[in-house]
Amino acid sequence: MEKLLIVDDSAEIRKQLKWGLAKHFEVLLAEDVNEALHLFEAHQPKVMTLDLGLPPDADGATEGLRCLELVLGRHPETKVIVLSGNEDRANALTAVRVGAYDFYRKPIDLAELKIILDRAFHLAALEAENRRLQTASLQRQGGMHGIFGQCPEMEEIFTTIRKIASADIPVLVLGENGTGKELVARAIHVQSLRKNGPFIPINCGAIPENLLEAELFGHEKGAFTGAANRVQGKVEFAHGGTLFLDEIGELPLPLQVKLLRFLQEKTIQRVGGREDIEINTRIVAATNVDIEKAIREGRFREDLYYRIGVISLRLPPLRDRGDDIRLLANLFLSRYVNDFGKKIKGFSPAAENGLRAYAWPGNVRELENKIKRAILMADSPLLSPDDLGFGGNGRFHDSGDAPLTLKEARERLERDMLASTLKRHGGNVAKASDELGISRPTFYDLMKKHDIQND
Repeated sequence: MEKLLIVDDSAEIRKQLKWGLAKHFEVLLAEDVNEALHLFEAHQPKVMTLDLGLPPDADGATEGLRCLELVLGRHPETKVIVLSGNEDRANALTAVRVGAYDFYRKPIDLAELKIILDRAFHLAALEAENRRLQTASLQRQGGMHGIFGQCPEMEEIFTTIRKIASADIPVLVLGENGTGKELVARAIHVQSLRKNGPFIPINCGAIPENLLEAELFGHEKGAFTGAANRVQGKVEFAHGGTLFLDEIGELPLPLQVKLLRFLQEKTIQRVGGREDIEINTRIVAATNVDIEKAIREGRFREDLYYRIGVISLRLPPLRDRGDDIRLLANLFLSRYVNDFGKKIKGFSPAAENGLRAYAWPGNVRELENKIKRAILMADSPLLSPDDLGFGGNGRFHDSGDAPLTLKEARERLERDMLASTLKRHGGNVAKASDELGISRPTFYDLMKKHDIQND
C-alpha cells in the first residue's frame, strides 16, 4: 500500500483525511514541520498533502512553505499537494512556483482529493520507472548510482565503494569542486546496510558559523532569541542512516570538538539542552581543502581527521580522466536533449576537440552546465565550439604555427574562455564564474594564473 503523508495543524482535518483515505493508502499524520520532516525521512512517501496555513515563523514566512522547500530540496521528485483556504491563494500560487505538484482549496471533498492523489501517485510511479530505466541504461555504459566513468581511476573508486559500503565506518571523500563527492557519498549509502534509512547532507561551508551548531545538533525551546520551539538537527534526522558533511574542512574549530565527541560517544546535546541523546548514524565527509596543510596551520584537528578518515577516497579531476570526458558529454547530451525537447544529434569535430583540450577547472559540474547551455542555445543538429562557449572554430593553433601540445592547447583555451566570458559580463566575476560553472575563488585563481586583468 502506498504511503501518504498528511501535514496539517488541525486535528479535525487530520482525523477526517485519515478516516476517508486509510483504506486506499498507508496514512502518516504530522501536525507541524518537525514531525513532518521526521516522518518523511523515516518513510520516504512519494506523495504528501501539506497545509499552507501552518503558523508563520518569526520572519512571517508560512511554515507550510518552509516545509515544502525543505522536502523538495532533499527529494525533488516528491508530489506535494498543498491545501489552502481562500485567504491562502497567493501562498498556494507561490507553492506551485516553488515546485508543489498541485493545490486544493478547502473545504475538502474526499472524492475530489482522492482523484488528485491517485493522479499524483501514478505520475510518481511513471517518473520512478523512467529514472530506473535511464539509470539501468547509463550503468551499462560504466557507472554506479549516478557516477559514471570507465577510466582506471574511476574503476578503482567503484571497487573501493563496493568494498567499504557495508563496513559502517566513517569515510572521507577528497577532490576538487565539481568532481562528484556527494554522488560518491550517496553511492556508499545506497550500497550500505543503511540504505533504507535517511541520507542527510549538510554543507558546512554554506551556513554562518553562529547558526551551524543548531543546524547540526538542533536546539531546545528558548535556547536563544527566536527559538520558539524544540528543533531537531541534521544529526538527529540522520539517525539510522547516513550524515554527509560536505566541505568539512570549513567546519569551525569549536564545532570540530563537538563533532569529535559525537564520533567517540555516539551522543549529542541540543543547543540549550543537557540531555544526552543517542544517535546511530554513519558519517561520510568531503572536502576540497588540503586537510594535511590545514592541520599544520592549526585550522583542522588532527584527531578529528583520523576519526573521519578511516577510509579516504580521492576523486580524480575531469581533466585527468581521458575518454571519460566524451562519455560524460554524451550522457549529458542524451539526458538534456530529451528534457529540453531539442533535436541535437551530437558534437561537431571541432567541438569534440574542444571537449578534449579544455582543462575543466569546474570538473563534471562545469561540463554538465556547458552541455545544458549548449543544447538551449544551439541552432544546428551538431553542437559547435561556440555553442559550448569555447569560441572560434575549435582549432588551437594557426596553420602557420608549430602544433601545440595538449597542455598548451588547454592553457590557451582556458585563458581565452576566461577572458571572453569576463568581457561578455562587463567584468562581473560572479556572473562569469556562474556561466562557466566554477566558483568565484577558482575564477580568481585562474585569472591570477593566466595574468588576466579585470579593468
